[in-house]
Amino acid sequence: MATELVELPGGSFRMGSVDFYPEEAPVHAATVHAFAIERHPVTNAQFAEFVAATGYLTVAEKPLDPALYPGVAEEDLLPGALVFKPTPGPVDLRDWRQWWDWAPGACWRQPFGAGSDVTGRADHPVVQVAYPDAAAYAAWAGRRLPTEAEFEYAARGGSDSTYSWGDEPTVDGALMANIWQGHFPYRNEGALGWVGTSPVGTFPANGFGLFDMIGNVWEWTTTRFSAYHLPQQQNSCCPPPADPDPAVSQTLKGGSYLCAPEYCHRYRPAARSPQSQDSSTTHIGFRCVADLD
Repeated sequence: MATELVELPGGSFRMGSVDFYPEEAPVHAATVHAFAIERHPVTNAQFAEFVAATGYLTVAEKPLDPALYPGVAEEDLLPGALVFKPTPGPVDLRDWRQWWDWAPGACWRQPFGAGSDVTGRADHPVVQVAYPDAAAYAAWAGRRLPTEAEFEYAARGGSDSTYSWGDEPTVDGALMANIWQGHFPYRNEGALGWVGTSPVGTFPANGFGLFDMIGNVWEWTTTRFSAYHLPQQQNSCCPPPADPDPAVSQTLKGGSYLCAPEYCHRYRPAARSPQSQDSSTTHIGFRCVADLD
């Protein structure tokens, strides 16, 4: 069953930030039409229902097309995806390859590769979903993926603060989102005991009653990524066509359980990150939206 929708009135808001990373600038007025957004990210149980009904195979479950990856060894074209692996200790944070690894067999059913599974995680956000997979689920559900502006508007929850809950990362010492706790990328003490994804709704809802708009998993949007906010994106009332292209990077929003202040201070509504459409990882999920007549 698809997630409950929360209707938002739409309107104008100040989008972006100049306080953290250059791609979040400039701060500008953005306008969104009224829309409805799912209360939480799509879960493993919900994605399983979609797959059972359609027989859908995700990008990670298909061999890579050698025409798209010339020169790649045949064994590296097998189905699989990227998985996060903690390092033994402190490392140079400029080289992400030290904590990301290609795992044959990794997919939404086996997020960390062959031998892993999602048993007991029916209510966790589904991961290892590429952009085409998220778009296919949304179409099946009679919905669509959000634009970046829609996501940021919803993530702010009516607030203009640094975080959707205020200007400090915690509220009276309470953790407000599933983000990295400890020293990245080698020691994570867990957010409220969860190392990795947490069940949707574990952390407080924002001002719009939405869960996990910040932290837990990054989420796909339909907005093509650019190095800064472009003028044509400043009034993003309507999404562009969903035309999956592995050479194109989409904008991810929301941050994830891998976000840590010393490496990825992107657990904020204004934060954004690029990701190629064919990428599947252990920290990317999605949620859907619907238009209101």
